[in-house]
Amino acid sequence: MLASTRATLSLPQLISALSYALDLTEGHQMGHSVRTCIIGMRVASEIGLRNGARGDLYYALLLKDAGCSSNASKLFHVLAGDEIRAKRDIKTTDWSKFGWEAVQYALRNVGVGSPLLSRVWRLANVAASNRTHSRDMIKIRCERGASVARKIGLSQRTAEGIHGLDEHWDGRGYPMGLRGTEIPLLSRIMNLAQTLDVFRQERGEAAAMETAERRSRSWFDPSLVKAARSLHRRGALFEGLDAADLKSRVMAMEPDGSELPADDCTLDQVCEAFAEVIDAKSPFTYRHSAGVAQAAVTIAQRIGMDSGTVAMIRHAALLHDVGKLSVPNSILEKPGKLDSHEWDVVKLHPYYTLEILRRVGGFGDIAEVAAAHHEKLDGSGYFRNLTAATLSLPARILVVADIYDALAADRPYRGGLDPDTVFGILRKEAPHALDANCVEALAMSVEPTSVQLARLNEALGESVPQIAPMAAA
Repeated sequence: MLASTRATLSLPQLISALSYALDLTEGHQMGHSVRTCIIGMRVASEIGLRNGARGDLYYALLLKDAGCSSNASKLFHVLAGDEIRAKRDIKTTDWSKFGWEAVQYALRNVGVGSPLLSRVWRLANVAASNRTHSRDMIKIRCERGASVARKIGLSQRTAEGIHGLDEHWDGRGYPMGLRGTEIPLLSRIMNLAQTLDVFRQERGEAAAMETAERRSRSWFDPSLVKAARSLHRRGALFEGLDAADLKSRVMAMEPDGSELPADDCTLDQVCEAFAEVIDAKSPFTYRHSAGVAQAAVTIAQRIGMDSGTVAMIRHAALLHDVGKLSVPNSILEKPGKLDSHEWDVVKLHPYYTLEILRRVGGFGDIAEVAAAHHEKLDGSGYFRNLTAATLSLPARILVVADIYDALAADRPYRGGLDPDTVFGILRKEAPHALDANCVEALAMSVEPTSVQLARLNEALGESVPQIAPMAAA
């Protein structure tokens, strides 16, 4: 299974597909990062950027929002509202200066639904601390994004480009307040390209170009705006951005000589890096994907699955919650019971996992297993209500591993449960909802030896001499 994945794997295809999850986190229409990459590469070609730098830019554009999940929880707590909607709105707001745009943004996003006095207090606090909050949250995002790029094995220039994404030509950007040519060229191209795509999607091509011209010399390098203007006049800047073959278009733009090796090591690095992106969205999911992967590998190895299938299960486990980047932190961190609308939002996240991962050639098995992590043998799971007849063994393993790690970890509404309680809950769900063999395989690796012996003695009965702990040792 792993061999077939490796044979057909394209790293640009994998990273561009995973960028769709980053779009969800930022409140963009899916495909924003891919479209931004196409626009940015066209601008780079127009200014004659040399091939090596174009390769670094290509991956920086696709991964420009790799750090976006790391400030989601902080933004939610600052605004007391839906941080995904707030992130979407900020893309069409000039946040670098206080004005009517900023006031409207605050009224739309700060403390919405809160009691009047509470909301007034929150608005006043956000207004007083606006620049500090903005700088801190952009700093978190930029540093994490650069770290993700390095973890994947991308160049220092790519990491620096991501780190400087929100710097502005006039020095009023973040996180370092760089000015003019102090800002890495890759960052300058990326900032312009992403703004052009956002305004084009929201308001049309004319509004996109008008915004670029208006922000020239404040946000943007004027020479890059000039290049974009020239491309637009020739009809080449936005050409084909709504085409059905967007994926193949962006893959074809990878410069020669910049290809990442499509080997097991790189695949592991990408999956691990995106697992960290996923888990960074909330402090209550910290290390969840890695924990699920560890539990899933433990089960798969104990029941004797071959090494290729074990590797496939591990990758599916690391990426199983990629669709959860679509869920606002106001839901993920809600301390009480979810209402019906909130629950419907949560139940969609495996659907997004499937839609994102199935875009990658050779990821068919990984996509199906990852998207099934909330299914149950009796059909009571979601989002497709699969049953025992259609749930593969790798999917059954992932379901048990996911529930185990969720029960053992801290959550907004409770602390992590001890192993006895966790396996008590899992065993009550087996075999009607969970695969009993998977539950017991995990228990044999997690439960203390004394518990395993007690369970075995109970099964042997009083008529058989009891097994002492020293005998097992």
